[in-house]
Amino acid sequence: EGMAPPKRILFPPEKICMVWQKRQSAGAGLLNVGNTCFLNAVLQCLTYTPPLANYLLSREHSQACHQRGFCMMCIMEAHVNKVLHSSVSAILPLAVLKVFRCIGEHFQPGREEDAHDFLSCTVNAMQRACLSASSDLDISSQSTTLVHQIFGGFLRSRVTCFSCKAISDSYEAFLDVPLDIKASSSLTAALEDFVTPEHLDGENCFKCDLCKKNVAASKRFTVHCAPKVLTVCLKRFDCFTGGKISKVVEYPEYLDLRPYMSQADGEPLPYSLYAVLVHSGVSCHGGHYFCYTKASNGLWYQMDDESVELRCIDIALRQQAYLLFYAR
Repeated sequence: EGMAPPKRILFPPEKICMVWQKRQSAGAGLLNVGNTCFLNAVLQCLTYTPPLANYLLSREHSQACHQRGFCMMCIMEAHVNKVLHSSVSAILPLAVLKVFRCIGEHFQPGREEDAHDFLSCTVNAMQRACLSASSDLDISSQSTTLVHQIFGGFLRSRVTCFSCKAISDSYEAFLDVPLDIKASSSLTAALEDFVTPEHLDGENCFKCDLCKKNVAASKRFTVHCAPKVLTVCLKRFDCFTGGKISKVVEYPEYLDLRPYMSQADGEPLPYSLYAVLVHSGVSCHGGHYFCYTKASNGLWYQMDDESVELRCIDIALRQQAYLLFYAR
């Protein structure tokens, strides 16, 4: 509603399977080759994303891929198959380490990078790989790749003019939702904050097309198209100092996204938590990353580099979370 329909469907939505096709215990841990805990933690969260893993385990991508050179989908396919089919307790994520600078040219080998930045670059690289065979596509068609159909959604920004009451809508695609936590002590409070209208006045005035002048207005973000997998980044790090907000932010095992949608009344939109990425330490320039993931057998594991240990859900729900992964 309100958005142009795609001219082309790049991946048939009915082929995306949200439940694990095969049940097994957790796969291998990942060896740290010096400050690579951020990479290991992100890769484990992606490996246990059911619709992505189902597709990569089928090896359908590599069988049809004609891309020359760097293809993030081929690399993730090799990695996920190696982790989930491994007979050893830990492997080196060599396929990913080899293309580290292709994923993000600003990444420096041996330096501790930001896990959210690495996740964004990795998912964007997978999206580019899915688009490689198609050029000049409209935005709606670009959102029909496998990757965008799993991780992507659309936000609506609605500006309402206080003078003439005119409404102006714009839409933007997202692959994750960054949430401010300065004033919030829970995920639901941060989401509530995210959809609370912001007043535009003074220097921040809105130029209304109908009034033909700068006017006071309200601006409100809502989730317009909900993703199959909702990735939330709790903004713990200060952009300028790198200092960290270390407070507890509560997050539930089950989340209803309906109250934060453009259509807020309707059936619930239930999501279930399947991975939590944690940062321990006082700033983004140091510390350590690890994660908790729910394997296809329904059990939770703590994954800390090469160590993979069974844990109960209660422990996974009481962490200083940085990234949260929820699936429909």
